[in-house]
Amino acid sequence: MAQVIVTRPAQDAQRWVRELSAQGLHAIALPLIAIAPAANALPVQQAWQALADYQAVMFVSGNAVQHFYASNRPLAHNIYTQVAIKTRAWATGPGTVAALHQAGVATTQIDAPDAAAGQFDSEALWNIVAPQVQPGSRILVVRGSDHTGEAAGRSWLAEQLTAAGAQLDTVVAYERCLPVFSPEQLQQAKQACSNGSVWLFSSSEAITHLQSLLPGQDFRAARAVATHGRIAQAARSAGFGVVCESRPLLADIVASIESLA
Repeated sequence: MAQVIVTRPAQDAQRWVRELSAQGLHAIALPLIAIAPAANALPVQQAWQALADYQAVMFVSGNAVQHFYASNRPLAHNIYTQVAIKTRAWATGPGTVAALHQAGVATTQIDAPDAAAGQFDSEALWNIVAPQVQPGSRILVVRGSDHTGEAAGRSWLAEQLTAAGAQLDTVVAYERCLPVFSPEQLQQAKQACSNGSVWLFSSSEAITHLQSLLPGQDFRAARAVATHGRIAQAARSAGFGVVCESRPLLADIVASIESLA
C-alpha cells in the first residue's frame, strides 16, 4: 500500500495519521501549514468583550476556535455562558465542531453541516444559516491570516452575508505560515513526489507552500487526493500527474487512496 502524506497543520495531521493508520494505511505527517497565535491579541480580546452584540460567531476552523478561546481563557466561561442563549456558533465542519465542544459550547448553540453530509465548506454552512440572517444582523468571523496579515479563507461566505445586509466584523485569532522544514523533511517531500506516495490535501494553501519549499520541483509523477474541487484544481495546476477528488469523510478518503493503489 502506498504511503500517505498528511499535510494538515500539525495537530490535525497527527489525528488524521492515527485514523488512517487504524484503517490499515501507512500514513505520516508532513504539515505544510504552520499555525501561530495572532501577533496582536488585543482585537481578539476586544471581540470577546463585545460578544453579546453579535447574533452569531463564525469560526473558520478548529484553530480559530482554539486560538480565540486561548486568548481569552480567563473570561471564556463567564462571557460565553452569559450570551450563549442569543449568540450562535457557526462551523463549517466536524473538526471545528469538536473544537467548540472542547471549548465548552453546547451542541444546541452550534450550527454546522451534518457530519454525514460529506460537504464541509462555506456553501454547506450558508444553506443552514441563511434563514437566520436579516438586514442589520451582526456577525463576527474568527479567522486566520497569512504571513502578510491578509485574511485567509471563507471570503465566499462573507460575500453572502454582506449581500444579505448583515454587518460583518472580522477578527484574526491566528496566523497560517510557511513551515520550516528540516533537511530530512525536505528530502522526504522530494521523495514523496516520485515514489508512489499519495499526498492528502485539504487546503490549496498547503499546495502553494509545497511549491515554495520545493522550488522547481517536477510534480508530474506525484499523486494526490484532494478534499474539495478547488483544492483538486490547485493540485492539477501545480502539475500533479494524478489527482483524485474525495469527499472529506474518512471512509471516502480511504477509498480514494485505495483506488490509487
